[in-house]
Amino acid sequence: MGCPLQDDVVLTAPMFAGLDRESSSALVERMKTHDFVRGQVLFHEGEPGDRLYVVRSGKIKLGRRSNDGRENLLAVLGPGEMFGELSLFDPGPRTATATVVADAVILELGHAELIAWLEANPGVAQHLLQALARRLRRTNEALADLVFSDVPGRVAKALLDLSTRFGEKTDEGVRVAHDLTQEELAQLVGASRETVNKALADFAARRWVRREGRAVVLLDLDRLERRAR
Repeated sequence: MGCPLQDDVVLTAPMFAGLDRESSSALVERMKTHDFVRGQVLFHEGEPGDRLYVVRSGKIKLGRRSNDGRENLLAVLGPGEMFGELSLFDPGPRTATATVVADAVILELGHAELIAWLEANPGVAQHLLQALARRLRRTNEALADLVFSDVPGRVAKALLDLSTRFGEKTDEGVRVAHDLTQEELAQLVGASRETVNKALADFAARRWVRREGRAVVLLDLDRLERRAR
């Protein structure tokens, strides 16, 4: 079924960039809406991929599992962000597993419908390629961080990145409801849970952050930014 367009965060997704309202409305009406709860899997790594997804609300994590069973979190996505777009340019097995982190509403568009729509709106392909380029750039940065940055630096950078998308300003600083468990946060940073917890405890002792379950309040952005470099 379709979804109402008024003030819809979905329209911030790259696939709608540069479109007029009529074209946006036409595409959204062709998308299917699904409700998911935390822990549900949209697709697994290795499965055939033939659809694109846009997050309307909630959070989705993209992760890969190594041969020895360890999981690495590639990204945490929120409202207005899309995933599965690789199926547009290179139909084939999924390169990651998509799991719901916080109850979510997801819009879905099949490959055939997406191709037909792009043929009618060829300029949008450029925005999709730009989105892919940004994701590739983030992946390259993450690889560089694993080589050149220590764990506290990666933790600081991850918190700052999460704050740009999920942060809410408060009188104390920026509250980031990331909805990640301690293990998931460690997977996102690429380190053990114990090492990440030690870094967070140190940040808290310095009054740079305050931990609140699956959220954190960033109290000193300047010092976190310096630590992330």
